[in-house]
Amino acid sequence: MRALLASFLILPAALACLTATAQTRGLSERGELLDGIAAIVNDGVVLKSELQAEVDRVEQRLRAQGTQLPPQRTLALQVLERLVATRIQLQRAERVGIQVSDETLNNALANIAERNNVSIAELPQMLAREGIDYQVYRNQMRDQIALEQLRQRDVLSRISVTPREIDEHLAREASRPGANMEYDLSQILIAVTATATPEVVAAAEARVAELREKLRAGEDFVELAVSYSDGQQALEGGSLGWRKGDELPTIFAEVVPALQPGQVSEPIRSASGFHIVRLNDRRGGGAVIEEQVNARHILIAPNEVLDDQAARDKINGIRQRILDGDDFAAVARAVSDDPGSKADGGDLGWSGPGIYAPEFQLALEGLAEGVVSEPVRTRFGWHIIEVLGRRVQDTTEEVQRQQAALAIRNSKLGEETDLWIRRLRDQAFVEYRI
Repeated sequence: MRALLASFLILPAALACLTATAQTRGLSERGELLDGIAAIVNDGVVLKSELQAEVDRVEQRLRAQGTQLPPQRTLALQVLERLVATRIQLQRAERVGIQVSDETLNNALANIAERNNVSIAELPQMLAREGIDYQVYRNQMRDQIALEQLRQRDVLSRISVTPREIDEHLAREASRPGANMEYDLSQILIAVTATATPEVVAAAEARVAELREKLRAGEDFVELAVSYSDGQQALEGGSLGWRKGDELPTIFAEVVPALQPGQVSEPIRSASGFHIVRLNDRRGGGAVIEEQVNARHILIAPNEVLDDQAARDKINGIRQRILDGDDFAAVARAVSDDPGSKADGGDLGWSGPGIYAPEFQLALEGLAEGVVSEPVRTRFGWHIIEVLGRRVQDTTEEVQRQQAALAIRNSKLGEETDLWIRRLRDQAFVEYRI
């Protein structure tokens, strides 16, 4: 249960956005300082108490993994830098007007409850059994959703993929036997900003060369990543997880397929700095046969005028009209709130698994052809769905191009996110107090 909860609780417990108020210097009845400031971040702070709580959490996880702990101050500085980066992002989310409504938050919590086979009402008790305060958990989830929306706005939406890039990607994939493989990777990143002086670049290059020598001498990759990496995953031992061969960042694409499991690359230069990559494992490489479904839907989205219950009542009425004989496509063109499929009568075309929201996908899997589903709630609103057909086939050229576009976007996302966070960090006022 704890492992499942952790998969949703991505952000550390210290995410709650705090301001530099009197609470940061509260006194006990004996006049003792109850808390202090670990770092000033623009007009906010990171408290020493939240830093210590996160250090304790990371230490507990590293011990459970059997990883030797770095020196206490080294770990504290790594944790503090991540808390600072998170605080900067939350401040930006607030500045650009990102607000997570209670409805959005409750839907996310309802999904977590469902995946743990409990009701939303039972979630607080389940969390309490794991030693997690429900209100703190709600705040963390709200911050997590805000950060996801911010990255969607600032990073993902700005990544473009051209037809020429897709053509070149498909040509490379045809000539690369490892394109259909998946790779479990870890990295150590020594960051270098775009405006760094030659002296700073040289120092970073010397640092990464020193780390590579430590690895050759048999020192532990995870411990070095925790101690020295500037990557977002440093406190996870540099783990990047499983990556498809055709989604590898360009700078890794020629290096990783040539590595054997457990092998470490030579330093790799990129726009964000110097990388050392370790291949932990590989899998796959066979032909991909995909089960596809052709479905159509009608979406009614809640808004300022139409609350959630009214939207549900409306979609129920629409469903009854169709059951009574109205044409699904004609009704979709008239009333659906999905701009992407409305003009096509709600037709979503052929698609494979993993494309739709989990609730939508679950409804599809249990729906017979020609049957109009009961209303289905996703984060977009209320849907009714009809399956038009199912098929199993090799990936078509159209799907290959869609997958290529997604792979190119994903290959750019990691580096673009690192650069974006580095720019925000460089523009922020940060003063360490430890």
